[in-house]
Amino acid sequence: MSLILGTAVALPAFSAETTAELEEVVVTGIRGSLNSSMELKRDSQGVMDGIVAEDIGKFPDTNLAESMQRVSGVSIDRSLGEGSKVTVRGVGPDFNLVLLNGRQMPASQLEETGASASRAFDFANLASESIAAIEVYKTSRASTPTGGIGATINIKTARPLDNPGLHTSFGAKGVMDTSVDNLPKSLQGDSITPEVSGIYSQTFGDDRFGISLSASYQERDFGFNQASVGNGWKSFAGDENNWGTIPQAGTPAAANIVNRPDATDTYSVPQNLGYSVNGVERKRTNGQLTLQYAPTDTITTTLDYTYSENKIAQQRNELSVWFNFGPSASTWTDGPVSSPLIYSEFIDANSAPSDLSMGGAKFATKNQNKSIGFNTEWKPTDKFGLEFDFHNSSAESGPDSPYGSNAVLGVAGFFRGTTTADFSRDFPVISVQLPNGMSAIDPSRTEVTGSSFRNSYMKTEIQQAQLNGNLEFFEDSRLDFGVGLTDLKNRSAYSNVQQDTWASNGDAGAYPDSVWRADTVRHYFDNIGGSGNPALFNQFFTFDFETVRNIAASLGGDQNYRASPIFQVDRRVEEESQSAFVQYSQRWEWGLPMQGAVGLRYEKTDVTSRALVPTATGIVWVANNEFSLQLGDATFEKLEGDYSYVLPSLDFAVDLTDTIKFRASYGESIGRPLWDQIQGGRTLDQLVRINGGTGTQGNPKLKPLESQNIDFSVEWYYGNSSYMSVGYFKKNIDNYIGTTVVTQSPFDLAHPGQGAYFQEAVASGCSDRDLTCIRNFIFNNHDGDPGVVADPINPADPTAARTGRIAGLPGDPIATFNITVPANQRSASLDGWEFNIQHMFWETGFGVSANYTLVDSGLTYDNYNRGQQFALEGLSDAANLVAFYENEKFQVRAAYNWRDEFLARRFDGGGLPNPIYTEAYGQLDVNASYNWNENLTLMAEAINLTDEIYRQHSRTSHQVIMVQQTGPRFMIGARYKFGN
Repeated sequence: MSLILGTAVALPAFSAETTAELEEVVVTGIRGSLNSSMELKRDSQGVMDGIVAEDIGKFPDTNLAESMQRVSGVSIDRSLGEGSKVTVRGVGPDFNLVLLNGRQMPASQLEETGASASRAFDFANLASESIAAIEVYKTSRASTPTGGIGATINIKTARPLDNPGLHTSFGAKGVMDTSVDNLPKSLQGDSITPEVSGIYSQTFGDDRFGISLSASYQERDFGFNQASVGNGWKSFAGDENNWGTIPQAGTPAAANIVNRPDATDTYSVPQNLGYSVNGVERKRTNGQLTLQYAPTDTITTTLDYTYSENKIAQQRNELSVWFNFGPSASTWTDGPVSSPLIYSEFIDANSAPSDLSMGGAKFATKNQNKSIGFNTEWKPTDKFGLEFDFHNSSAESGPDSPYGSNAVLGVAGFFRGTTTADFSRDFPVISVQLPNGMSAIDPSRTEVTGSSFRNSYMKTEIQQAQLNGNLEFFEDSRLDFGVGLTDLKNRSAYSNVQQDTWASNGDAGAYPDSVWRADTVRHYFDNIGGSGNPALFNQFFTFDFETVRNIAASLGGDQNYRASPIFQVDRRVEEESQSAFVQYSQRWEWGLPMQGAVGLRYEKTDVTSRALVPTATGIVWVANNEFSLQLGDATFEKLEGDYSYVLPSLDFAVDLTDTIKFRASYGESIGRPLWDQIQGGRTLDQLVRINGGTGTQGNPKLKPLESQNIDFSVEWYYGNSSYMSVGYFKKNIDNYIGTTVVTQSPFDLAHPGQGAYFQEAVASGCSDRDLTCIRNFIFNNHDGDPGVVADPINPADPTAARTGRIAGLPGDPIATFNITVPANQRSASLDGWEFNIQHMFWETGFGVSANYTLVDSGLTYDNYNRGQQFALEGLSDAANLVAFYENEKFQVRAAYNWRDEFLARRFDGGGLPNPIYTEAYGQLDVNASYNWNENLTLMAEAINLTDEIYRQHSRTSHQVIMVQQTGPRFMIGARYKFGN
């Protein structure tokens, strides 16, 4: 095939052999696909696994990532119920390089509150219908572009001259996602949504000119319901006294504690707890045009253009409570890492009620990928060949709504009393006491509080030119060589229009009762253990986002409830890389047939980072533990860095018998830092707490991760389309990037949370923890004084907590900020085993494919340790089992994938050093098809057939971070093909 990767990595005698075999095999059906994948593995240099399309327009799974998880050593991360990114051999998505037809692909995506820092490619953006094969190269080689420590993944699309003649396929499906029915009516989409796709490939002029065109369009309406402690857990020593700690043993308040953690224990308390119901609409469009021309037998030119667009619109309603760490009662598990089974805060619902938050959000993003490339392959003799390839590719993510990429309305009713959270089961249960005489939440006392309208943007562009060549000295030896230039640019930016009026505005009367629609909670979480608890506070309001937003805008100004196109933070990084490689490969026989390859790759990269970041001018106290950072004009900063590496590689293979092969490989590879790690500029988070704030700062002088990779494997090809293999791998990785938290006082900002007014309130009798008492004192005694602006007393409830703004003044303590700075800190090693078996039960039509991957590292997270730690993220065992039956008319396949618990992140939603573990997850998918005739095939597919839930926790399983319920998805469709 006319691919840089395929040309450069082939062993001497295998280049023509492998290509010829792939061209001669008619790949149809499950068995044909598995057989082709097996032959790719058997004939490869180093350790490689692959997936081949079962037929034109028919990849094994609708989602590419979910197909790849069937490969040993590959695990996937899920987003919105679909496979999104891949982890290979314990190495996370950011350090696996993705190529499209041998070319490095850019990646971009948005997270909820800003652009992603990730380099990882999101496979959900690509439809599978136009994919011919995926190759997963697990061992490094000199000819491969750098960036993949876990693996280099090459996605192949069809080339017309590789498959001469007319080939056409059209498909259509109806998708029924059951999760869409388990949502409030206002969030539900269509019960059945369409998917259509088509592929056309034709050659002309004695097969010297070829054209292929593929296109697909998919709509999917679905939902997910989630319970979460979104702002994380605060961890303390058992004998610690701090904001958020529980009363010490022997004090009067300790009487409300059952099984209090010991003085030497580590325990954690939740910052918040909430439920959300989420309706999502996804529209995905893919297309590719390929033109090929071979004017002579020695020259082949290829021009191709690839486009993908993924639009995601999401609406959310929620119920949540915030814990201010006032007087409490609690029940605890045993130590040394203790968690609350019950955590309750006492709030007087009659005299000083708190807010019951019922906010809503509207997200709308658009991801676009574009790639245009040109390739010329010239082989003037049988012994010598050259290939030039150039591509210009981009990945861009941005808002798809006038309200921005992420718009949030805070909505609350100020009638919440004592609040209890029960963490004893998978589902965390909220219980709330209402004021005397109130049995149901009151729409007349519900209003919009704060809001946030964000515009986030990310774009990555790659221009890459490669000139590769090969020279065969003799029949059994070959030299591959090449040079390359890559210019990679990344830009991430955001703006935020935020109203920090999180307390009551006194505007409840402006919102008609009819806009708040009463609903219950329990039935949205009926598949999660614990949701049937009768103590659950089973009521909340949903609302139409635009209706409520328009009312809020009429009160506070339209410009305050709409995203701004002017970015407040704008970070830009450019990486200019030059590379060169040489690789010598040889085949020989010393009693047994042997093959080997040795290579060197040189890589030099210059990094330039420019960042537009805002300056801070002050801090204003806007709610109990919410202090708003006031921002001024932004300024640009520029930083630079560079690095260079020489990376060796060595592959050896020997055929012990006609059916048994042994491999050994050694190679060195690098993985570049994440974007936020090398972006310049210091950014302070806009929400500050009573004990200070947080922020981040990049470091473009960071070195990439450098890995020394060792592989051994034995493969036994014992039957037709059947084999067994066992492999051992080890990676010694240097320059792991950790984070150092540096305490700084940027801009010398006065903090009102410990200032003169605060101290006066404490001296008057308020506890230094009772922020409601302190704010009431300041508003009652200092309204109109410098920095103090109190809102009018609520005539409907004169005893309610006062609201308003308290600004920091000269003489108040200077605020401190914990600034997170990345640094090359650690070295680590990981190793593991891969076991594979693929077996066909003679000619019965039955077959099975299974694999198991064990991964281990001594660098694990210590849940007892409350400080910042370094541990490997994404490390987990995984297993796959695929069983199938097929004959000329009918085929059915059941695939079960399981991934063990793994550390997903080392910092939680509050930015604190707390682990987030994704719990073990298994999913069963089933598909079947019936060949009506040689042209028409009918298909059915079921995904997540057993309706599994997805859960994350912190230091113990009782410290839930998130638990999510979705639902099974079903598809019915047909595919029609014709041609040669």
